[in-house]
Amino acid sequence: MRDLSDIGVTADVAAPPEAVFAVLADGWNYPSWVVGASRVREADEDWPAEGTRIHHSIGPWPLLIEDTTSVAVARPPRLLVLDARMWPLGRARIRFELTEGGKGTEVRMTELALGGPLSVLPVAVQTRLIAPRNRESLDRLSRLAEAEADGG
Repeated sequence: MRDLSDIGVTADVAAPPEAVFAVLADGWNYPSWVVGASRVREADEDWPAEGTRIHHSIGPWPLLIEDTTSVAVARPPRLLVLDARMWPLGRARIRFELTEGGKGTEVRMTELALGGPLSVLPVAVQTRLIAPRNRESLDRLSRLAEAEADGG
């Protein structure tokens, strides 16, 4: 697997890493911040423990694609690595790195297609294509984490 440290998008969040990770740790909340996610049908009780899954739907009704996202690595509150499936569109590895800073947390989100049509594209092209969606996802994540830090 390629090192993803040189690609992706970042956001500065005015909240501590624990508040950001709390949003990531709520599997039922994914449609609130993941662009394209329309609903979660089921979330494993101990999400985001390694190996746990959320069962989600993406896209607009009636064209919903139902699949799963599983946790590959979880090191709260600093790192979460997910394997997302969206058959027939493919699958992707998504990495969230949380670094504490002076006024909160820097969140780096990297995504790499591992299967499906996007996976044949060079990583630089993949990154450019998905960056706007991932920036919007991080913006939504930021607002939720800041509300979490303010007590809800």
